Amino acid sequence: MKTKAALFLSTVSLLHAGAPDLETTLAPKPEPLIKPIIDIRARYEFGEIEHLDPSQAFTLRERLGLKTQAWNGLSVLIEGEFSQAVVDHYNGGAGATADPFNPKDTVIADPQTNELNQGYVQYEGFDTTARVGRQRIIYDNAAFIGDVGWRQNEQTYDGISISNKSIDGLTLNYAYIDQVNRIFGSDADMPIVPGFTNVQDLDAEVHLFNASYAGIKGLTLGAYAYIMNFKEVGAWDNNTYGLSAKGTVGEIALYGELAYQDKAGLKGEEQAFYGHVTATKTFGSQSLTLGLEHLDAGFKTPLATVHAFNGFADVTDGARISGAHNGLTDLYVNYTIPICFGIKWMNSLHAFGDDQISAGYGWEYDSVLTKKFDENFTALAKFAEFSSEGDPYTGGSKGPALPDAIRASIELDYTF
Repeated sequence: MKTKAALFLSTVSLLHAGAPDLETTLAPKPEPLIKPIIDIRARYEFGEIEHLDPSQAFTLRERLGLKTQAWNGLSVLIEGEFSQAVVDHYNGGAGATADPFNPKDTVIADPQTNELNQGYVQYEGFDTTARVGRQRIIYDNAAFIGDVGWRQNEQTYDGISISNKSIDGLTLNYAYIDQVNRIFGSDADMPIVPGFTNVQDLDAEVHLFNASYAGIKGLTLGAYAYIMNFKEVGAWDNNTYGLSAKGTVGEIALYGELAYQDKAGLKGEEQAFYGHVTATKTFGSQSLTLGLEHLDAGFKTPLATVHAFNGFADVTDGARISGAHNGLTDLYVNYTIPICFGIKWMNSLHAFGDDQISAGYGWEYDSVLTKKFDENFTALAKFAEFSSEGDPYTGGSKGPALPDAIRASIELDYTF
């Protein structure tokens, strides 16, 4: 009896060993014909700028859309963006044409809006991706071409974009833009309030050429040419040409970028240079970055994600976009460390001066706490304080100085 039982058990074992693994033999789940897009953000933000009243904004933003499965390389994406102000004690920055508008309050550039955020047809094939329609475009670190993703209503573009990777290690990008959909939303179409003339969506004739090459081990090279013309805001016109490189020497990650711009300045009659260098050292899960960014007087970046540069208090942003500044040099240090419960803590210190480093604009301290709960939920807390030194930032030697400023925010993001 024992022999029969042993023989039976060994037979069962062999049968089981020879059975196919269902997880590896079953066909993978097919891609859904239509995939939903869900991106929801809730944020409380406080802002106080010298000579203006403090502002408080509790805003909600939903991006909801659909993306179709590719058919012969063709797919479609459509996405709406909807922003509401639950607490609206602030100046939305778009003048009287958009809510809220409280001119004595500090600007928090999140007016209420409902609009089409993206809507494009995409083709993928032959190592090429092409899009036609309203779309998000970000090149490199967004210092020149970005989506202003920090604000509730992001900046998108109407036009055509093409990306090709036929040559190993080389990525070639081109985009033609005929309208810039700015962060102030669809209600900011009529610039009827003095001081708010550049908030509406802009007719444009913009050609963007961008290339990167990563075929050399440990080194990535970049080059770009951006030709920008704007119908309503001719002072923003510019032609900008640049080169960049990033790599590692020893245990130090290095980055360098240099750009030349003609049509710089408010009258478009100047030439100006841009430079940015960083060195980053990583210590396990900690990192330390020393950086220097420099803009000659008049150098403009009208399509940049300016919030990502020169501190989170945003005191330099307006003149950096338009080129109205007297030059800007930002010497900064960033230190990031994990503290507890998966929270990362980043601290930054900035020292600002003009392009000759002969005038001192001020100092800024930034602090950011980030917690990623899972692939869907992320929480963020951000604080920035700028202290002015009093030297003129715009308008030549007799222009106004940058104001003292404080900003703080807490937000929760959900993406699916």
